Amino acid sequence: MLADLEQAQLEAQSALAASVTPDALDAWKSAWIGGNGRLKSMMMALKDVPKDLKPAAGKRLNELKATLESAYEERRTAVDASAGPRGPIVDVTEPGIPLAEGCRHVLSRTIDEITEVFGRMGFTLAEGPEVEDEWHNFTALNIPESHPARDAIDNFYMGEQGGVKRLLRTQTSTVQIRAMETQSLPIKVVATGRVYRPDTHDATHYSMFHQIEGLYLDRGVTMSDLKTTLVQFAHAYFGAEAEVRMRPSFFPFTEPSAEVDMKMRIKGEWKWVELGGCGMVDPNVLRAVNIDPEVWTGFAFGLGIERIAMRRYGISDIRWLYENDARFLRQF
Repeated sequence: MLADLEQAQLEAQSALAASVTPDALDAWKSAWIGGNGRLKSMMMALKDVPKDLKPAAGKRLNELKATLESAYEERRTAVDASAGPRGPIVDVTEPGIPLAEGCRHVLSRTIDEITEVFGRMGFTLAEGPEVEDEWHNFTALNIPESHPARDAIDNFYMGEQGGVKRLLRTQTSTVQIRAMETQSLPIKVVATGRVYRPDTHDATHYSMFHQIEGLYLDRGVTMSDLKTTLVQFAHAYFGAEAEVRMRPSFFPFTEPSAEVDMKMRIKGEWKWVELGGCGMVDPNVLRAVNIDPEVWTGFAFGLGIERIAMRRYGISDIRWLYENDARFLRQF
């Protein structure tokens, strides 16, 4: 058997020297030192060697195994180095693929456009937190504790902090209160931001959406000023042909109150869609922030930005604005 091992070593080394490609080396490894290779067969044949020759044969087998494995590693290193990089060759001088230009989300663009229109009318920008307390979200807006608008089923409550209930604001009217608390009179502001209501999702409703809130507080402000402001906004933003209507309604924080509707295309049909509410600031709201309603009057409005964007860009389903489908967003 020792003679056979010497012959096998010569054959293996000769075949290894002739392997000049990575694939040929893989084939050699499988044939000689792999799990089913010739060296494995020789080790299994060791049981048939006479007992007195077994120690010498076993030792020679181990030496052969170590020799072939070492020779394979050296040969693999040499072949890989001479073969160069594997895979497709890249031309580093070729011009790269130009990156597509990004753009702002359609809602961000709409917010900027709306605030720019109201800015031309003399409104300044105000801000407020999205997590509010009950006083700013309800009490100061003339919404009593027994009012159904405070029910847990209609709000996203977030527990108490320091004995004060917190919730995600349901309207940007909370910014009205904060503006009247901190700014000197007269006040003429708009505020944009996210609001949250547990609405069922459909083509025109979503549980998180954006509003723009407007407040004008001065001496002698009337409902005519409110209507003029909203109509002028519609014509400036949508064009002179924009159709707007105001319907009598009720809100605890305005009196009198109205709904603001605009015609827009929904699934191929022109329909009146509610954009928001408006009205004259209720005297109780003014008293809550220590403003005398006998001296100061004002109007307020809250409009849904998603619905304005839908009207402006012909979008028929509000859910598309939040699906992050690049094919849809690239259109704007």
